[in-house]
Amino acid sequence: MSSAPVTRPTPVVPSRPRQGRAGVVVLCLAVAVASVVGVWALWKVFVTTTSGQVVELAALRGAEYGQTQLWRLAERVLDVVSVGFIAAVILGAMAIAVIRRRWELAVQVAVLMIGANVTTRLLKFSVFYRPDLGVAESYGNTLPSGHTTAAASVSVALLLVVPPRVRPWAAVAGAGYTTVTGVSTLIGQWHRPSDVVAGVLVVLAWGAVACAMVALTPARAVTSTGALRQVGGGAAAGRGSLRLVVSSLLVGGAVAGVVAVWSLSHTWRDVDAVPSRADEVLAYAGGATGALAAACVAFALLLVLREAAASRVPES
Repeated sequence: MSSAPVTRPTPVVPSRPRQGRAGVVVLCLAVAVASVVGVWALWKVFVTTTSGQVVELAALRGAEYGQTQLWRLAERVLDVVSVGFIAAVILGAMAIAVIRRRWELAVQVAVLMIGANVTTRLLKFSVFYRPDLGVAESYGNTLPSGHTTAAASVSVALLLVVPPRVRPWAAVAGAGYTTVTGVSTLIGQWHRPSDVVAGVLVVLAWGAVACAMVALTPARAVTSTGALRQVGGGAAAGRGSLRLVVSSLLVGGAVAGVVAVWSLSHTWRDVDAVPSRADEVLAYAGGATGALAAACVAFALLLVLREAAASRVPES
């Protein structure tokens, strides 16, 4: 008695419209350019003007209130970030990409991590400067924040390589970790608010470039059964999670941004007056909520860009 021959699923080469792919790439590059302009604007407004330096000095002094208790936690967060930590994450993320047989993602992770962290160092030590405007003793330029850049780049690297169903929650975790790290640098008075936001924007720029690279990756063949799974209930559930997370991050970022603008603008309006303790705490709160706003909006954008880029390359 002979057994029936086993038929293997027919490979399906997905279509990848050139126009749609080009649109995603253009959008990614537009986000990258806007982020670069944002970094320059932060430096121009908060570092090279007297008013900007006064506002951030108030935020820096506001961090002194309650610092003893908060620093116990913040110091542990900041101690994690190191060159070894970044190298370990690069290798770990690349390993995930290799395990998933997504070799191109390994390259994109390296581009993101190296590009973002090297860019921050170049901007801080070679491009930007901090003029002495008589506001306070100057220790040189500190924009962008290296710790914030490292934390955000680590989080975006994981967002790039994890499977589609995990991406929304990786974005939430990334926004949270980036915010905690950025605020920890404020607590320790290591950085000013503009330093933290600039660090997030540097990573947003390189993350957008990495997403553009994903969109330009040639389509991979999938089996017919794999194609059927993509249009099943799992895909609909994934889209629901994506919409929920993106909406939540954008709403949270918008609310935090409004609080940050209101708090910092209050100090800006009274820049010629001697700030009171309440003014300093308010400026400090504005800086912290500004960091939260930047992280939420950045990870919402990167999640959308990553999904848009991945839609051109069906994934298993």
